[in-house]
Amino acid sequence: MSTAPSPAASVPFAVTVNDFSLQVATANGSGSQTANNVLLRSLFRMGVPVSGKNLFPSNIQGLPTWFTIRASRHGYIGRKRELDVLVLMNPETAAADAIAAAPGTSVVYERKLAVEKLRDDLRLFPVPFGELASKLPLPPEQAKLRRLLVNMIYVGVLSDLMGIEPVEIEASLRKQLGGKAKAIELNLAALRAGLDYSAATFPEKLPHRVERMDATAGKLIIDGNSASALGCLFGGATVCTWYPITPSSSLCETFIELCDRHRTDPGTGHTAAAIVQAEDEIASIGMVLGAGWAGARAFTATSGPGISLMSELIGYGYYAEIPAVIFDVQRVGPSTGLPTRTMQGDVLLCHTNSHGDGRHPVLFPASPEECFTMAQEAFDLAERLQTPVFVLTDLDLGMNNWMADPFPFSDAPFDRGKVLDADGVERLRETWGRYRDLDGDGVPWRTLPGTDHPRAAFFTRGSGHDERAAYTEKPDDYVRNMERLARKLETGRALLPKPVTEERPGAKAGLLAFGTSHYGTAEGRDRLEREHGLPLDYLRLRALPIGDEARAFLERHEIVYVVEQNRDAQLAGLLRDALPSCASRLVSVLQYDGLPLDATTVVDGVLAHARPAGGAR
Repeated sequence: MSTAPSPAASVPFAVTVNDFSLQVATANGSGSQTANNVLLRSLFRMGVPVSGKNLFPSNIQGLPTWFTIRASRHGYIGRKRELDVLVLMNPETAAADAIAAAPGTSVVYERKLAVEKLRDDLRLFPVPFGELASKLPLPPEQAKLRRLLVNMIYVGVLSDLMGIEPVEIEASLRKQLGGKAKAIELNLAALRAGLDYSAATFPEKLPHRVERMDATAGKLIIDGNSASALGCLFGGATVCTWYPITPSSSLCETFIELCDRHRTDPGTGHTAAAIVQAEDEIASIGMVLGAGWAGARAFTATSGPGISLMSELIGYGYYAEIPAVIFDVQRVGPSTGLPTRTMQGDVLLCHTNSHGDGRHPVLFPASPEECFTMAQEAFDLAERLQTPVFVLTDLDLGMNNWMADPFPFSDAPFDRGKVLDADGVERLRETWGRYRDLDGDGVPWRTLPGTDHPRAAFFTRGSGHDERAAYTEKPDDYVRNMERLARKLETGRALLPKPVTEERPGAKAGLLAFGTSHYGTAEGRDRLEREHGLPLDYLRLRALPIGDEARAFLERHEIVYVVEQNRDAQLAGLLRDALPSCASRLVSVLQYDGLPLDATTVVDGVLAHARPAGGAR
């Protein structure tokens, strides 16, 4: 029996090619992840720039989940607030999703949900998914699989309605399922069922179409956590101690898999890495500091709640000057917050972590490529500066799939910093002290345990100490030590990743963003010039503390819009502290609802200041 789409689907429309946002609404634990990843990879294999974002609940199973694919022939891969195509499979959310849709949105849905009773201004494509799944040729013992195969049926329907090539869907499915021949066969049958039904039922297709491009050749799809783990492997990390927490756990899990594959002697079975799942975050950072003190390259990965627990020992690492690398994959806080939503809310927490005075280098990767390279840079910086170094990603970058160029391989040697061997201790025996600045850069020389020289040993303490690491409570010794630590951070400014800047003719104002805020900011910047005639220069900050390039950018612009994903404008506050003379120039553009930043937020935020209601600015 044929089911015609709603009248809205028959209204003439202009075809839009390779430019849409598609959202699939299902329930967590329904098996939709495979189908959604197959959709994403199929578009990627057709040469279309894409990204995928999974919005999922923090419980294990049953609550709603939404997977959104952004496809853009222009290369925009940040979240798009406006949805063009909806697939509604979850009875719990179908009504709300349909009511929230913009007029003209194309909606594919389970026919039993009766979305046509809710709206008459949508392009509706009802499909009896359950009925089609019941007709799949499955033996009785596999009947339960029908619930999972429904997902591949909607992939088939979208293939027909949007022009996604079945050959690429099949190739993506085979990659996703590996060598599981039976599973591949069943999913291909479901795919064909969806294709055939749609072709026979819907003569008019969706206005958003897919056509082949050549914009993804040579690229790969990877999540940020996996890229960070690869960076740790290539960066020489030999110690990983961690406690599981969303959204960082997969970083350490991937590092474990990489070590099993690349650091294990096939003859002896010995793995050249020490990996410990600690009893809590406090123990994990303590182990990292112990390993760093002993000369290993060590790291942990956590999120905001873990950083809070680690604070005292992070301060110890800063004061005792021990290398450590800490990945913070940020999520929504405070407290438990929204564990499966994204945010940039730990900027202040990490940069100024610990009681008392302290500032730490913070790196802001914005892509899988930078997760890979900055992970390696972090280990060099930690040893060069003898201090904890933070790498701040977020759930959006860490857990979602992104396009990436092949990662660059560096054959540069590791920078172990100022490490004295026995000959070095002998050469400096009359002047060396563990915490003495011999070179004027604030960075002392260190020795490693086991250095064969009677003067190589020192006592590592978190209490007051002088230049030779002896205990002291003398005010002058404390002040001298703290001023040297501040001088060391000044040295670090020149070693940190430089910002990326882009200028446009006629721009008097600028945009400043960091991390994953880059994508919505870059797209919003283009829209502001194209749609509103407002050119803006742009600086993407890649590290704290800021260096000369960022200072110059702030000083030469009348207004700088600082875009970040938190309520309290944390980065803007740090910039005002660093450059009080520029404080009045900074205007915050904020998003903190747990969703990845979208370009519309940037456009609206800038226009609200540049062109307020009632007149031009």
